[in-house]
Amino acid sequence: MSTIIHTSAAPQFPLPFSHAVRAGDFVYVAGQVGVNPQTLDPIGGIKEQTEQCIRNIEVILQEAGLTLDHIIKATTHLARVEDQAEYNEVYRRMMKEPYPTRITVFSGLGPYLIEMEVLAYAPTVRGE
Repeated sequence: MSTIIHTSAAPQFPLPFSHAVRAGDFVYVAGQVGVNPQTLDPIGGIKEQTEQCIRNIEVILQEAGLTLDHIIKATTHLARVEDQAEYNEVYRRMMKEPYPTRITVFSGLGPYLIEMEVLAYAPTVRGE
């Protein structure tokens, strides 16, 4: 059985997807981008968009009763190869060690510099 997770605190795009789905002990968070949740406008450069993207993920996880520390895997799409160092700087600051497993790929994202989806494990935080 699965449960849909939705929060008004996260961006509300007019697209056919749920913010997250809880299936057993796992919470799958849909891809989020670095936009202002109220206006849906991209925020600043890669550092600002990365931080906002992770904040958008964080409010969805909070709706599920979880934190960023429950994330066990992240899949990130970056629009530009040259943004990887600054993305890693923000990611390192916002995610605690031990870090989740991760893949980063480069994709055409239109007006967005980053999109990230995550998988969280509800019973424990990383490292426990």
